Amino acid sequence: MGHRNLKLYVGADFVSAFAMSAFVALKEKQLSFECVTVDLKSRENYQGNYRDISLTCKIPTLLHEDFALSESSAIAEYLEELSPGHKKLYPQDLKQRARARQLQAWLRSDLLVVRRERPFDLVYFGKKDTPLSDDAKAAVERLFFVAESLLEQGAEHLFGDWSIADTDLAIMLNRLVANGDSVPARLVAYVRRQWDRDSVRAWMDIERVAPASH
Repeated sequence: MGHRNLKLYVGADFVSAFAMSAFVALKEKQLSFECVTVDLKSRENYQGNYRDISLTCKIPTLLHEDFALSESSAIAEYLEELSPGHKKLYPQDLKQRARARQLQAWLRSDLLVVRRERPFDLVYFGKKDTPLSDDAKAAVERLFFVAESLLEQGAEHLFGDWSIADTDLAIMLNRLVANGDSVPARLVAYVRRQWDRDSVRAWMDIERVAPASH
């Protein structure tokens, strides 16, 4: 009963990395849900109907019956408790689970310059022919250090079994891989393994329209 009436509100262009993370979490949990699109370009997310649903006017927002929740990591944690019997989104070990949440928070709060210079759109629509700035290069070095420190040699995932933190880290790394930037070989292989998951394929298979070039 508790798993019915799930709706995931996402941008109508289906390019948001955060929307992808929430979508993957729902798919991994094998929960039925309706995907509802919001036109961010016309600022539909700030208009009355959506503002009444989403406290922060952001996407993604998960609506479960009369409860609405934004922020993709909060959505994943909610789904984990809502449906504990299905596929686990987080490690079962206390310290590994805390580390996974730390990684998620860091990926969302740091590396802004990487997100700006390597927007996630390029994963769908092709590379940007601009070199990284010095600030972005320094951020990328931090990203690689964290990723290589957490991903043990020969491991498929960060914490033994797959977790949603794997998807989130692969999303950040793929901004660089998809653009053809220099990325350590084992991190490239890691991204490709994550991108081969059914849940990720389901998101990537959604039809998108490339933005008009200026």
